[in-house]
Amino acid sequence: METFSDDNSVTVVDWPSGEAQRQHLADWGRLRLLRLESGVPAPHVTDLNEDWIRVPCSEEDVAARERMLLARRDGRQPGRRRVDEYGVLRADGLRKPLGPVEARLMRALLGDAGEVVTRDELAAVGWPDETPTRNAVDLRVMRLRRRVEPLGVMIRTVRGRGYVVDEF
Repeated sequence: METFSDDNSVTVVDWPSGEAQRQHLADWGRLRLLRLESGVPAPHVTDLNEDWIRVPCSEEDVAARERMLLARRDGRQPGRRRVDEYGVLRADGLRKPLGPVEARLMRALLGDAGEVVTRDELAAVGWPDETPTRNAVDLRVMRLRRRVEPLGVMIRTVRGRGYVVDEF
């Protein structure tokens, strides 16, 4: 019988061909990410230690699902991020004070986590009384990205469109 010593790992299981492995991992209470084989309908998942993703998928997508599973196991609530009325970003029990422009940008990005926010939308929110250059928006988002990454908030560039915050 196999034993597991690393509680900080997520096992990726090809599904449905790896159903026996999936069940074995479930019996041990292990975290598992099902990688759905081509043309397979999504499984019905009721165990909080399990999630699934369709192939083909990027390594970034797999890593995001793994982080979500680990956070769920640790009692953190993915998606529970907000910028409070004082401009403090709160994410998974951590806090980071932001400047006024950064706070407005972060609120816009968190408003529809997982949805692209265009540069024009960010410019209108971040600088309501002026029109910043494209470079000014990009530079401010780059600085914001560096400040919030330690809290697990990932701002990604969507080339030619804008920015998106990973759901987790």
